[in-house]
Amino acid sequence: MHEALYYEKLEDKKVRCNLCPHHCIIKDGKIGICMGKENRGGVLYARNYAQTTSIANDPIEKKPLYHFYPGTYILSISPNSCNLSCKFCQNWEISQMESPTQHLSPERAVEFAKKYKSIGISYTYTEPLMWYEYVLDTAKLAQKEGLKNVLVTNGFINEEPLLKILPLIDAMNIDVKSMDDSFYRKVCSAKLEPVLKTVEISQKSCHIEITNLVIPTLNDTDELFHKLTDWLSSVNPNIPLHFSRYFPSYKMPLPPTPLETLKRARDIAMKKINYVYVGNIHQDEWNNTYCHNCKKLIISREGYFVIEKNYSNGKCNFCKTPLPIVG
Repeated sequence: MHEALYYEKLEDKKVRCNLCPHHCIIKDGKIGICMGKENRGGVLYARNYAQTTSIANDPIEKKPLYHFYPGTYILSISPNSCNLSCKFCQNWEISQMESPTQHLSPERAVEFAKKYKSIGISYTYTEPLMWYEYVLDTAKLAQKEGLKNVLVTNGFINEEPLLKILPLIDAMNIDVKSMDDSFYRKVCSAKLEPVLKTVEISQKSCHIEITNLVIPTLNDTDELFHKLTDWLSSVNPNIPLHFSRYFPSYKMPLPPTPLETLKRARDIAMKKINYVYVGNIHQDEWNNTYCHNCKKLIISREGYFVIEKNYSNGKCNFCKTPLPIVG
């Protein structure tokens, strides 16, 4: 087993993990909230190192990343770990309980990415930052081979480990689940502020996009949509924002998000955010990309697939405006 990177030793063989804001104090023989760290004799180990629940070659749009090498594929892998306890979790079978894994060394992950002609590796599905030591090692190898590294994350991590890994990361999709801290505390057993800080720090280093899962009665008010829009536009109005439709899952039996609610969220956000999308629906026009200057269609999509591109060399083919699109 690999020793964890961010922790301190306490008395009686206890340790304090300092990877995320939970700062779990873990007794000898016990594991942390994320299930990824275990105390053995007063030493904290990454028990999930090189153990993956999933291996797939996904369209990059599935992350979702719409402005990062559109129309390409990326090797997608995940740990059996998460440091949040969201009652609506869409991947609860592999994030909220022990599930079967298979060994995948960093070297083998890079080999797979090259074999399947992926643009790189996406650490995704559950919470890859709780796979920290493995992601760090794999990302270093991938970068040396000219591959891209992508994190799909809840953003609930401490600043020091975030800053250490960012130079290896090319793109991130970060969940901002609500602009209400009480939502984070009651529904996810976490806090909002560290997530916002992760976005603000990360956007200075790599391409980022934001996802907001809209859940009826919990985070679907105009006030919250305005708060999200105002905050994100103050960070960077060119950061793509994805509103995602909720469906009943795990411990949350609420009905699916009405399309009218998603339209309302989109309309509010588009007043200040240049690129707004709506996912988990069958309306492709809400997933197309339009130039923020001339409003012409620059990327046409059907589901996760790109049908048409009308940009080149990072500029709109119609008005030649530079676009916030990588690749």
